[in-house]
Amino acid sequence: MTSSLAGPPAAEKAGSNQSVDRALTILHVLARHPDATVGAVARELNVHKSTASRLLAALERHGLVTQSAWRGTYSLGFGLVRLAGAVTAQSSFAQAAQQACDEVSRSLAETLNVAILDDLAAVNIAQATGSAALYQAREYVGHRTPLNATSSGKVLLAFADEHVRREYRRMKLERFTDRTITDHQALDEELEQVRRSGWGCSLQEWEDRIHALAVPVRDSAGQVVAAMSITGPEHRLPRADFEAIAERLQAAASRLGLQAGV
Repeated sequence: MTSSLAGPPAAEKAGSNQSVDRALTILHVLARHPDATVGAVARELNVHKSTASRLLAALERHGLVTQSAWRGTYSLGFGLVRLAGAVTAQSSFAQAAQQACDEVSRSLAETLNVAILDDLAAVNIAQATGSAALYQAREYVGHRTPLNATSSGKVLLAFADEHVRREYRRMKLERFTDRTITDHQALDEELEQVRRSGWGCSLQEWEDRIHALAVPVRDSAGQVVAAMSITGPEHRLPRADFEAIAERLQAAASRLGLQAGV
């Protein structure tokens, strides 16, 4: 007897992927040929007109294409403008994050990063290396880093919604050093401390002999949209200095947060 929890058959998944691919192809077709008819779109896709009509209707519901009422032709919709605006805003925020990292790294002389939460990982969007020295941080821009072992990851997870935290609890926590937290209960306790203090840290949990401290970056609505962190060798970034450093990071994070979504 087939389980009701079984996923869709392979053929159905393949069909769904093909539909998505065709829908995206339609957008490219309309970018090249505005005011295209259903028949023209069907010919470009090499499909029956009924298939092209169904795909166009789905795109129209989402505002991604629009139909001329008197000619029956299709063009790109203003929904794409909204999506493009979101991309531009994110790009502008990344630029602002880089400027913030550059500025703070000059005064604190260590490595600064700004990371965002993406699919249960912290993704760094900006990094600046300070003048202090012997330790040269890895280049992490664009890289995914673990939530349980990094200061940015802990901050992003601590202030994520319950759905995200619930999904993360289903994951096996990977170990990177002998100090990495690999028990979900212990991690939950640390996340509660992050929420109380307003900052999170990593004490040789991601790399041996390296400490890191992170604070949340909040937008104008108070939502946490990123984390700003400082990283350095344990002797230059001792635990005893964290509260003072956190205050300086929080001031920079507040300024950066004002530019989120602008």
